[in-house]
Amino acid sequence: MIKLIALDLDNTLLNSNKEISEQNATTLKKLHNDGFKVVLCTGRPINAVWNYVEQLNLLQPDDYTVTFNGGMVIRNIDKKVLFQDSLSLNDFKLLHDFANQNSLPLDILDFKQVYSLVDLVQSDYKEVLNANLKFVSASFNDLPDQKYSKAIMSASSKKLDDVRRDMPDIIKNNYHIVRSQPQIMEFLKPSVNKANGLERLLEKLNLNFSNLMTFGDAENDIEMLKAAKIGVVMDNAKTDIKKIGDDITLDHDQDGVAYYLKKYFK
Repeated sequence: MIKLIALDLDNTLLNSNKEISEQNATTLKKLHNDGFKVVLCTGRPINAVWNYVEQLNLLQPDDYTVTFNGGMVIRNIDKKVLFQDSLSLNDFKLLHDFANQNSLPLDILDFKQVYSLVDLVQSDYKEVLNANLKFVSASFNDLPDQKYSKAIMSASSKKLDDVRRDMPDIIKNNYHIVRSQPQIMEFLKPSVNKANGLERLLEKLNLNFSNLMTFGDAENDIEMLKAAKIGVVMDNAKTDIKKIGDDITLDHDQDGVAYYLKKYFK
């Protein structure tokens, strides 16, 4: 029986204006009030999606958000960390050298802010993401020795296609690499994905994957779409992502989430 609904944000729950439509919000709030768990699953930190948490009123003691593509699970009401999986600064040296040798931009995120690396090609990640995140300009060698969540390479879709195609195995084998948007490529710890974050949360709630329904559209949603009892793919997703899901709904500008949930739960 489905008891938890996990939702990607960009191009899934959010429309092209980065908004949760009235139809989507009303449907999710009704299900939440009826006892279903509603969990946002995003690559962003909690502060950057807090307006969506508030809009859906996901503020009960057992409401959580999966952030950093599964690298952190947060309890919403007090922002207490349930689970965190991190990288060290040294883990990014290989990637930094690759970016430097190939004239590529790079941003590195801890669990609160983004460091835009000024010793590399200028990044447009801030403009592409368009979210409430603090950006700090710094050189790689000046970054603090602390825990980090991921690195971001932001460029045109074609440029990232070329980078992915020509990427050496040493880079591929040291990171979990996903495209969260056409212009954003993410480099995560190999163990980090949304399914792993959701698994920790399901255990906390005494549930399992047989109780899970997920909605997604992109490469960073693959693991949770596969793991869930029902993985629903948006119609705006690429063909290879659609093949992974159990079902397909309308696109993100047609209230695809609400459409499917109303149909499924009647």
